Formats: sequence, structure tokens, C-alpha cells
Amino acid sequence: MCGIFGTINYRCSLSDEEVFRGLWHRGPDQQGAEKLGQVSLYHTRLAIQDLSASGKQPMAYHGLVIVFNGEIYNHMELRKQFGLSAASGSDTLTILMMFELMGMKMLDEFDGMFAFMLYDTREARVYFARDRAGKKPLYLYQKGSSYVCASELNILYQAVKPEIDHDTLADYLYLGHHYRKSTPYVNVTALENGHYLEVNLADGTRAEHCWFRMADQYQRKSQYGFEEARHCLDGLLQGAVQRRIVSSDLDVGAFLSGGIDSGLVTAIAAQHTQRLKTFTVKMDGAFDESVLAKLVADRYCTDHTVVEIDFKNLEQDITRILTNHGEPNSDNSIIPSYYVAQAAKKNITVVLNGDGADELFGGYRRYVPFKKIDFFNTGKLMKATARLMTSILPIAHHKQSRYTYIYRMLKFAGCEDLVRIYCSASSDVFVGHESEFIRTPLMKNMSADLEKINGYEMTALKKLLLVDFDSMLFSRLLPKMDIATMAHSLEGRSPFLARELLEFAPSLADDFKINGIQTKFILRDLARKYLPEELIGQPKRGFEVPLSTWVDRELKTIMASYLLAADALYPSIIKKTFVEGLWFRKIKLSDEKRAKMLFCIFSMEVWYKNL
Repeated sequence: MCGIFGTINYRCSLSDEEVFRGLWHRGPDQQGAEKLGQVSLYHTRLAIQDLSASGKQPMAYHGLVIVFNGEIYNHMELRKQFGLSAASGSDTLTILMMFELMGMKMLDEFDGMFAFMLYDTREARVYFARDRAGKKPLYLYQKGSSYVCASELNILYQAVKPEIDHDTLADYLYLGHHYRKSTPYVNVTALENGHYLEVNLADGTRAEHCWFRMADQYQRKSQYGFEEARHCLDGLLQGAVQRRIVSSDLDVGAFLSGGIDSGLVTAIAAQHTQRLKTFTVKMDGAFDESVLAKLVADRYCTDHTVVEIDFKNLEQDITRILTNHGEPNSDNSIIPSYYVAQAAKKNITVVLNGDGADELFGGYRRYVPFKKIDFFNTGKLMKATARLMTSILPIAHHKQSRYTYIYRMLKFAGCEDLVRIYCSASSDVFVGHESEFIRTPLMKNMSADLEKINGYEMTALKKLLLVDFDSMLFSRLLPKMDIATMAHSLEGRSPFLARELLEFAPSLADDFKINGIQTKFILRDLARKYLPEELIGQPKRGFEVPLSTWVDRELKTIMASYLLAADALYPSIIKKTFVEGLWFRKIKLSDEKRAKMLFCIFSMEVWYKNL
């Protein structure tokens, strides 16, 4: 795990030391730079595989030069398969050898998380690439023939000082995160998952290629019956966890919640390493998952740590936590993620997690109604009835209650367009308050993608799972975990995002994922082999932070200083009277939704004021 930075035809105002300083937390072990004519490459290394100096980057091989962030878990298998040999055991070198052998078709062979910039000096071409899920970040600035790439937006901003894009910020407020390519800056985009960009230095042309499409996987149909599918899933997960342990020369630990995803990863990991270190969060004012997590830790005799967070320093820490992301982020679970990563780093450098399981196997309660009803294509009568009912029913206040679940289902059933349906079903931040925007959220890219997905010959559940994978997982959840871990020079690995599982899970029958009202059915069934029975029926919780309490207590003073400031950014996007009405409780909303809306705006203000 590392930090990368590179330029093409760009005179960077930052010194080498300033670049290294900006990415130091991603790679404190080694730093290197290479300047080759119009191309410059920078790298900061967190040494995990091949700890010797032979793994240092930028790495050169037969006219190829690369800076690489991530891990190729099957790289030694590929060396054996394709007859490649070298004294160094570096997976970075394997990439270069594979490129020499087959060019960018090598990406199809990789099981890993990666983002890289590769300069082929022989052909005068530069390649930027990302993995299938987009687990490793890569941001690109382009203006004319000039390019700058970086692992994080903060260092990219320091290098090019791009103009703020108010239109994408309006979209951010509505959705709760930047969608796909979108960033808060003009001329800056995120390279999408499963894509690579090829730049021809000779003639200045560029071509972006999609080398992996999740939609293709969802349009395949599995021939497995349930028992065979569960057996196959077991084997694939075993292999994914094992690869992510053996491809580290350092000890590997695991984040362990009270759910089945991290529980399965922990149970399998404990079979492949001695005295596995595990970490669980315990928070004031939230559901205590440490009790359930301890059942798993005790069964597998892990070296278990409960990270108790009392948030007494939250007001002092919140600015740093939010600004680490380099862009606004409304996901309040970034706060406990930051603290648990901080605690884990005191013991380990590599940690496993359960990211991706919910989006692949149907882990959220909102998937249940989509199994029965195609809410993307409801009739006028259903929409009208749903809108009428939500207008007269009492506001839902309690997140996990059955009433809240029904209330939210009615809300997205009553939406007119695809973007509102999805936003209402997933983030539900400003849906229903569109008239309060001064700068209308356009959501052009999401709207086009939803129209395309809605036209696919697949069930409504598969459509929603696909959209969540491409939007919420890629644009919100994976960046959250990457920033939280790398802020502390900690590498997070996600077995559920292994190549084989990304190709296997989408094709499974809907009944294997949602069965009746049971979510993640096949994973729960597999979990009976590994986990205590008390965990099997637990609902999806994630980090249930007491956000409404924070807004009114721990964060009240600092939030007021940003939201009520005379020079705030948000009045150029959304009505100031509306936000003040939220703050002073003059608008009738549930405590949870009010807190979500205020935190979403607050995050944007903190980002803006600390540029």
C-alpha cells in the first residue's frame, strides 16, 4: 500500500519534498522520484511485500517505469503460470513483466487492489489503471496535454489549485457523495473502477478503456443450485482470505464487528495464521456489537482488542478526520472508522475487513422490497398512493424500527424519476427538498447510468445491487475505508472483493440473496458452519453512530461556527434560510434526517474552509 503522484507535460510548483510530505502517511517506509523528459513519477512506500530495497519505486524494467499502489495477491501464481522469473519477489515487478508479455490485457489476470501509472518509454505511452472494484484511488487532473495524477485529492489540489465546481457540489449535497468520476473540482476526475486511460505522448491523443464491467457479471446467469453455490462460495472465500494473508510479509489482523461478513473473514483467517489480532469498536450511545464480536473472538482464540470510543475529543478531531478525505463526505461512519484504524495500527500494518459483502450478497433491508416489486418501473397509481400515505403518516424517527422501514419504502415508491428513487432508497439526504436548492442538482451522469441499467434484462434487485456497487461502494464506502486506514499507514484488505467473487456473486439467483425477508441468505447459511448461532440472524447495522446526539452536543459548537458563518459556501448552492431552519429546528423532520442533512453540509464547509 502506497501513495503515488505523477505528471505529464506539467511543471509542478511543489518540490519533491512537498510531494513526499503530502503522501507520507500512505508510505512512510521509502520515497522515490523519477523524471523522464515530459513525465515525472513519485512514490511513497508502505512496505508489506518484499521488504527489501528491491521493492522500491519508481521501478524500472526493460524500458518500463511504474509507480503502483496496492497489492496483486496472485502475482506469484501468475509468475508460475506464465513462466516468469526474477530474483525479487515484488508484485510491482510482476506487473512490469506481465505488461511486457501481454500489455494491458494483463489486468484480466490480476486478483488484487491497484492503481498505477505506467510509462512505456519504448512506445511513448503512459497508462493509468484501477482495479475491478476501485478499491485503490486514483484522481486525474487534465487540461490540454497536461496531466497530474495522485492517490489523494489533497496533494492534487496543492499541486494544481483547481477551480471549485459548484455544480458537482450541488449533486454531492443531494446524493451524499460524489458520484463515479465526479469530484468537487473543475478538470479533476476519479478514474473509474475497471478502467484504464492510455495517453499517447507522441501525438497527444488519449483513450479510456473499460476492461471490467460489473454489469456484464450481472447479466450472466448461474447454473448453480443452492447447495452447490454455497459450497463454491465457501471455497472462493477460503481462497480469497488465504491469498490476502500469505501475500504479506507482515502480520495480518482483522476488523471484527458483530455481523456475519467480518465474522466469516475472521473465522477463515484464523485457520491460516497464528493468534490472529482482531479489533472491535464499542461506542457510547450506539449498539454494542462488542458482545457479539467476542463470541467469534473466543471461538477462534484471537488476540482481541475492543476499541472503546467515548468521543470526548471529537470536537478537536473532527476537522482532521473530515479534511483527510480531500472532498466533502457525508458518511458519518468515517468517524469510528478513523478511530478503529488508529487503534489497529498500534498492533499491525495489514487488516482484513468485510467490505463489499452487502453490495454483492444483498445485505441491506431496502433490498427486500426490490425482490418483490420493481420500484424503478412502478405505475402512476402506486406512486400517487405512496405519496399520499407519506404525506399523512407521522415522521419516522427510529432507524431500525419496522415503521421506519415501511415509511422509507413508501417514500421511494412515490418518487417520479430514477435518480430520486435511488437517492431515496439509499442516501435519503435531501430527497423531497429539491425546491430548497438555489443551484439545482443535475445528476446527469447518474441519470444516464440509471436509464441504461434500467434497460437491462435483469430483475429489479440485480439493478439495485449493480447501482449500489457502482455508486455507493465505489464512490463512498471504499474511499472512506481507504482514507481511514491510510491516514494511519494501515493497509485494509477486502476478501469479498476478490476477482473470483466479483465474477461469481452477481450471477447468483435472487433467492440466494433475499429469501422472504431474510437478507444475505446464502452468506447466513454459510455462516452456520463457522459462527455462533447468535450472529446468524443479526440485522445489518454498520457503525450505528449517535449522529443526532453529536449534532446537539459534542459537535454543536463547531458545527454552528461553520454553518452560521457569514462567509459559508453553501448559500450559493442551497437556501441559507432552509439550513438555518434546520439548525434552529423550525423545519419538521425526524432527528436522524435533520442530523444527516446538517452533517452533509457541515462536511462540505469544513472541506472548503480548510483548502
